[in-house]
Amino acid sequence: MYRKKKMITLTIDSRAVTVPEGTTILEAARKIDIDIPTLCFLKEINEVGDCRMCLVEIEGVRGYKASCVYPVEEGLVVRTNTKGLIDTKRTILELLLSSHEKKCLTCVRSTNCRLQDLCRRFEIPDLEYEVEMPEADLDDSSECVVRNTAKCILCKRCVNVCKKVQGVAAISTMNRGFHAKVGVALDMGMRDSTCVGCGQCVIHCPVGALVEKSNVGQLREALADKNKIVIIQTAPAVRATIGEEFGMPIGTLVTGKMVAALRRIGFDKIFDTDLGADMTIMEEATEFIERLKSNSNLPMITSCSSGWITFAEKFYPELLSHLSSTKSPMEILGTLIKTYYAKKEGIDPKDIYSVALMPCSAKKAEIIRDELKLEGNIQAVDNVITTREMARMLKEANIDLASLNDEEYDNPLGEATGAGHIFGTTGGVMEAALRSVSYLLDGTEVKNVEFKQVRGTKAIKEATITIAGKEHKIAISQGLSNASILLNQIKDGTSPYSFIEVMTCPGGCINGGGQPIVDEYKASKIDVKGLRAKALYKADKKAKFRKSHENQSVQKIYSDFIGKPNGKVAHELLHTHYNKQEVYTEK
Repeated sequence: MYRKKKMITLTIDSRAVTVPEGTTILEAARKIDIDIPTLCFLKEINEVGDCRMCLVEIEGVRGYKASCVYPVEEGLVVRTNTKGLIDTKRTILELLLSSHEKKCLTCVRSTNCRLQDLCRRFEIPDLEYEVEMPEADLDDSSECVVRNTAKCILCKRCVNVCKKVQGVAAISTMNRGFHAKVGVALDMGMRDSTCVGCGQCVIHCPVGALVEKSNVGQLREALADKNKIVIIQTAPAVRATIGEEFGMPIGTLVTGKMVAALRRIGFDKIFDTDLGADMTIMEEATEFIERLKSNSNLPMITSCSSGWITFAEKFYPELLSHLSSTKSPMEILGTLIKTYYAKKEGIDPKDIYSVALMPCSAKKAEIIRDELKLEGNIQAVDNVITTREMARMLKEANIDLASLNDEEYDNPLGEATGAGHIFGTTGGVMEAALRSVSYLLDGTEVKNVEFKQVRGTKAIKEATITIAGKEHKIAISQGLSNASILLNQIKDGTSPYSFIEVMTCPGGCINGGGQPIVDEYKASKIDVKGLRAKALYKADKKAKFRKSHENQSVQKIYSDFIGKPNGKVAHELLHTHYNKQEVYTEK
């Protein structure tokens, strides 16, 4: 039987606060806007009290206690700002700095680093402790993530996000004492591990020990090459996040300003991945209908999220036939740029340098997959730049996105949309498919295009839909550990679903590994994922067309070039296949 939690009243820094039993002192303090500093803490993910920055003094209790794991008790008197506490925390920071690579001016996390923030806050005047730095383990074997132990503070946030949220466990703490580090089993590189490149470790690292693999140098060279036609496509989620890098509120939609900024930095054409998303729905929904008719390889699972594809190839290769064979929106648009657009404009595809502005670090590995290469062994997309990388490039070029007037995408691959906006949030792919599946089946139009039952941030969402008079159960998961629950049901034959959407990152692409990094304390006060998702739903609501099959550019591409969805040309250009990936193998 459910028992209502007892309410506990305590005092923190002379202020009374009442919270349910089981609440920690840290949570109680945050309720009344007292910011007890933390480094290692992540709610429900890394609640270990290791860093000791959250220490508090409790009247009548011996020694200082870690507030992130200490439960409240009736009548507790807590202090967070005594001289002894401040001196202790200053010493902790000095010890952390003694073995931390202090190249702050050249670190991409400079000015957005929790350790740096705390050193300013506690006014670390000089380094009292100096030790011989352990030999750095710099691992840049992955196309997605670079790991540098010289900057690691052993907070274990990355380890537990990878293990608990993603169920991947590619990294763990190794060795002891001064030689302890976060690394990969058998001292192998990230590329050969179970890592899927999602970058969740990066956005949860409080320092610069984990960063995205930078492709900025190659892009600079391409933009300076007068012989190259440099084209960029922008993912749905980026328009709702890149403004944060320029001081705009979380959840600010900056589509037109983003296009204007990209034009100023030198791109020849700017196209919208939303169109690729609408093409994905045309192919994926048609593929789903065909599988329903033949009752084969059900449930079908979406294939837009590249980290999820790698996860399936490494952990569930026996289920690869359940994945949709449709390419991701990025790859579909990249393919159209170097086929449809190149032919239309009379351009040699080899003269096009195709860039994708993505919220995702895993996309950096996707573009080099052999099975995605086009005729002549050329990549459909030549370079992936994350939201953070592009923001740095714009600032370097003296372009203030926030101050620009709105501009439009270029024709013919960016002037219209259907349901592509909502691909950036969990449930969006499924909702877009549901808007078009009945039309693609028998020409019936869905009147209410907002499928609220698939929205929200619940780990696994379920719904029942009716297709051709028959009910089908569908599911949406976010975070790979949740995907495993659904995949294990398929393996043991108990899955009740016909169609499943998997998003690698919690919240979907709005929370991708390449997105702006929000400090843990700030994130605890506001719903970051919710605000970003709200911006995309706002863009969708304002769109002239809200169904993928209504996108006039999509209609023209099919009539002029592709033919019919899932037809011969479509399969040659817009579909792919997947292969089992081995991990932890000697090369």
